[in-house]
Amino acid sequence: MLLIPCPWCGPRHESEFVCSGERLSRRPMDPAAISDEAWLERLMARDNRRGAHAEMWWHAKGCGTWFALTRDTLTHEITDGEAKP
Repeated sequence: MLLIPCPWCGPRHESEFVCSGERLSRRPMDPAAISDEAWLERLMARDNRRGAHAEMWWHAKGCGTWFALTRDTLTHEITDGEAKP
């Protein structure tokens, strides 16, 4: 069981949350200048690497907040702060 630290509600059971995967970098300043292939790569391709990385989580059965946290994919340890995407 994972206890996910919601920034508003505090630690809650993982069944209350939905993980949307790795946190993406900021949107390009001029989205129209990006090719369709580059958008596809940005939105769909993931590194799927081992170790700590930033993920986006949604507190679906709670306050409804979206937030980023850092989770180690090997140990599932959740740490304060955010890893760089």
